[in-house]
Amino acid sequence: MQTLVIFVDTENSTNRHMPEIQSTYYHSPVGPLKISGTDDYITEIVFNDKVQKIDGRKKNLSPMLIQCVEQLIQYFNGQRRQFELPIHQEGSSFQQSVWNELMSIPFGKTISYIELARRTGDTKATRAVAAANGKNNVCIIVPCHRVIGANKELVGYSGGLWRKKWLLEHEMKVAYGVQTLF
Repeated sequence: MQTLVIFVDTENSTNRHMPEIQSTYYHSPVGPLKISGTDDYITEIVFNDKVQKIDGRKKNLSPMLIQCVEQLIQYFNGQRRQFELPIHQEGSSFQQSVWNELMSIPFGKTISYIELARRTGDTKATRAVAAANGKNNVCIIVPCHRVIGANKELVGYSGGLWRKKWLLEHEMKVAYGVQTLF
């Protein structure tokens, strides 16, 4: 099963009522992740370096959040290459098209921002594509870390370039046995 992506165009959305959003934290190998969602979908996975201590006590988390944490653990353990979670992320039509293209980049592969712009229909929109990529609030599952510079250099990652490097090297190691990429 492939990740189901639900994007809401905030420019045209008429129904602003959303179900209650719940959050939890997962201490991943690349630092604390804040994971938010409802009973039906994930709305956010972001790096949160401000968390000093993660409460290890079990809360009444929705099955969706529990499933998300479990799948992230599998990803970091090298046991998962594809996520099977519904995602809801608000954004413009253009942002949605960029995020959909991100979802098509295979595990362990990278593309350039120019290539991402080409895939969305306008090679001159590289900066706009990069900006939309940076607005992605569901890191790892919507794999914005798989986009690199045209010169094959690591550029632009809201979680920090060291995390982008770690994620790419992790995927290369799992997919191809490659120890270092950059």
